[in-house]
Amino acid sequence: MTSSFQCLAYLYLSFLSFILIPKTFAWDWGPVDTTEGFVSLPLDQSHYHIQRPYDVPEDQRYSFINGIHKCWVYSTDKPHTRTSQTKPRTEIAIHDYGYSSGVWQFEGYGYVPNGTSGVCIMQVFGASPPHATTLMIRVYNGSLMYYKGPVLVPNIYDRWFRLNVIHNVDAAKVKVYVDGHLKLVAEGRGGNSHAFKCGVYAQNDDSLCMESRWKGIKVLRKCD
Repeated sequence: MTSSFQCLAYLYLSFLSFILIPKTFAWDWGPVDTTEGFVSLPLDQSHYHIQRPYDVPEDQRYSFINGIHKCWVYSTDKPHTRTSQTKPRTEIAIHDYGYSSGVWQFEGYGYVPNGTSGVCIMQVFGASPPHATTLMIRVYNGSLMYYKGPVLVPNIYDRWFRLNVIHNVDAAKVKVYVDGHLKLVAEGRGGNSHAFKCGVYAQNDDSLCMESRWKGIKVLRKCD
């Protein structure tokens, strides 16, 4: 009898923890292959452009050597256009694969050097006002975060990690995987035009210099 009672109590507590878990947290069942059922689309330099401070040449804030994209920016830099009121950025903006429906995925291997903080390193651009983005992956003091919280992965500095972001537009859901482990399930933010970006985009409490590196970047679309 005691054993049966303990079993029922455990199941009840497990059920409560499941229904009460915050929307922005996710159970980590990984690692999994997030690309199964997706088609990888062609991606080369013709499919993206580099957004950088408008008053400096591209090669002073971005390089692509041996398959590695390196993006860096300073907190004192200008925005990417003369009329923009946003903070400094050097981002790989994928312009050829904007989307408004369906299920899309970003995959890339990222690297953030020690000292980079207060910065967005990947975003799903586009949302309904007052928001401008559906998702931001930021770094604060070595932690990989969803906007300002929650923490997705602590101690992210000085190592390569695989980032997969799946955006189901029709279901208004976003999932974030790091190294194949599900770290976040979040609500969408509306909007009828979306695109992926990665690099560095200064946020609040930004460090003097911000840098991220990327390789193996892919854009994938769910098979019909």
